[in-house]
Amino acid sequence: MSPFIAELLGTMLLILMGVGVVANVVLNKTKGHGAGWLAICTAWALAVFIGVVVSGPYSGAHLNPAISIGLALGGLFPWADVVPYILAQMLGASLGATLVWLVYKDHFDATEDPGAKLGVFSTNAEIANPVTNFLTEAVGTFALMFVVFYITDGQVSWKEHNIELPVGLGSVGAIPVAFTVWVIGLSLGGPTGYAINPARDIAPRLMHTILPIKGKGSSHWEYAWIPAFGPVTGAVIAALLYLLLS
Repeated sequence: MSPFIAELLGTMLLILMGVGVVANVVLNKTKGHGAGWLAICTAWALAVFIGVVVSGPYSGAHLNPAISIGLALGGLFPWADVVPYILAQMLGASLGATLVWLVYKDHFDATEDPGAKLGVFSTNAEIANPVTNFLTEAVGTFALMFVVFYITDGQVSWKEHNIELPVGLGSVGAIPVAFTVWVIGLSLGGPTGYAINPARDIAPRLMHTILPIKGKGSSHWEYAWIPAFGPVTGAVIAALLYLLLS
């Protein structure tokens, strides 16, 4: 499996299960309707686990543009591979979100609240304040990125044409990453829904815009810059601190 395909499939599984649990909890007439925040945070953590397990041996399992940028800035991933990784992550996230819509289409149709439908695909602030909302996403991603640096040195590699190439997250264990995402959701996810990953928000939000979802309302692109740039900012700060302390 190529690194590109691995990132695509890993991110697809991440979004399929992560966005899927939100659909199960918030849409009408599902078995999991009203299960609550703990169910959502737990499923997102396990979604990270399976995404890392599948893609880790082949791509290093970034599954997140902010992680790819942070690792490159920290000197643990080649800058030349950042754009292909981000493209794979965005495509995988779009595919995962589309599959969730297909699985839950009847429940989207049975749900009248357009905010609930958008909430399946993308994050939003419970109290709209651009400064604190941006800070929340930056701090959450800082925590994720900083922990990732200390879980692994990112120096696993694959051989291509007899050349050793670094893969980024490398041999990171899926379990510690999953626990990190779990605690971030439980501790810091309340204000914005903890995107902490531009691909998690931007690609599914785009699918919300494109897909023929009955009564879907606005995709609220005016908010999208926060889950896009907040995580990248947090990852950059974590990388700079890592370099300073190394």
